[in-house]
Amino acid sequence: MLWLVENHSSPRTAAFFDLDKTVIAKSSTLTFGKSFYQGGLINRRDALRTAYTQFVFLAGGADHDQMERMRTYLSRLCKGWNVQQVRELVAETLHELIDPIIYDEAASLIEEHHAAGRDVVIVSTSGAEVVEPIGEMLGADRVVATRMVVGDDGCFTGEVEYYAYGPTKAEAVRELAASEGYDLSRCYAYSDSATDLPMLEAVGHPHAVNPDRTLRREAAAREWPVLVFNRPVRLKQRLPSFRMPPRPTLVAVAAIGAAAATAGLVWYASRRRQPASPKGASTTGLVRI
Repeated sequence: MLWLVENHSSPRTAAFFDLDKTVIAKSSTLTFGKSFYQGGLINRRDALRTAYTQFVFLAGGADHDQMERMRTYLSRLCKGWNVQQVRELVAETLHELIDPIIYDEAASLIEEHHAAGRDVVIVSTSGAEVVEPIGEMLGADRVVATRMVVGDDGCFTGEVEYYAYGPTKAEAVRELAASEGYDLSRCYAYSDSATDLPMLEAVGHPHAVNPDRTLRREAAAREWPVLVFNRPVRLKQRLPSFRMPPRPTLVAVAAIGAAAATAGLVWYASRRRQPASPKGASTTGLVRI
């Protein structure tokens, strides 16, 4: 596939990627269920329920009522989790759990967009404590993710501060375009879910990746490209010439609290928007890390 290198005298551009079932083959948050069980954050019953939820997700998702019940359950589950402990558990098992499920096709696209001079932004409903390290592993320039409220004791309160879902994702994309100077008409976006239609509609080059039934229908009606990713592969097992460029200036947009992200707290839940944004920050809460 040939990519033209961006002329940097022109407006900047970016490629926006959903994460779960678009860049990786599973749910990023639910994948860490076993780690949280071994780390003592959840009991055996919760671990089994997390595994079942992962199965439902892989089998095609859940309807609105199921997602709402799951969001409520997981919000209660993560209440009281120590954020630092969650971060440490994610760091310890990140390469073991996530590296093998990264789609080769997605990694190639990320590499090609970088080679063309475009920024790469991961936009995920999962929490930042999971999404940020995955984004760094992939060489992403920025991350948009859900953020949970953290109390003075360093633990999750069980409340959601910023929910990166549906229309909120599109708002984050537009805010980034305004702050970074992206020309959205020349930007790209990739997702597997119809819930991301607002984000896909916000750019000039939307792509449906392993789309669900609704998104496949919409993509056909709008003549959007449909991509099939089906080759999970460890990054180190890719072509010897493949090198993810170091991204020390990774940006966390709406960096989320930890456990929620991890246990799948904010897992593809509620279709209701929760527009609350970080106090004293923009809607996306752009923070450099």
